[in-house]
Amino acid sequence: MPHFPKSAIALLSISGALMAGATATTLSAHPGPQSHRHIMTSPIAGKYNNYWYDYKSDVEEAESELRSDLRRADTAQDEREAWREYQRELADARKDYRQEMMEKGYLRRGRVEVLD
Repeated sequence: MPHFPKSAIALLSISGALMAGATATTLSAHPGPQSHRHIMTSPIAGKYNNYWYDYKSDVEEAESELRSDLRRADTAQDEREAWREYQRELADARKDYRQEMMEKGYLRRGRVEVLD
């Protein structure tokens, strides 16, 4: 077994702890799979039309912007803001897509009546 100086062992231990801490911080900053649960995986009424492809394009653009924003983030606050912006962009894309499909008659607005 090779003999290492105590200072080298201490340095390796410290760098290992720092790497583990950085990984834990990075992973905890990511909201996880729940952040993607609102991305539609199939088109409304099974209609693959321009509105569907526009929606998919908007989602891909939001994901690209998120990656870019996270790379530039210097603080945890910057990371949280990047994720909030991503969620807003996804919600906006979903709303626009649903609105277009509603106008084309593929989706109906629900109506509730309360009867006595």
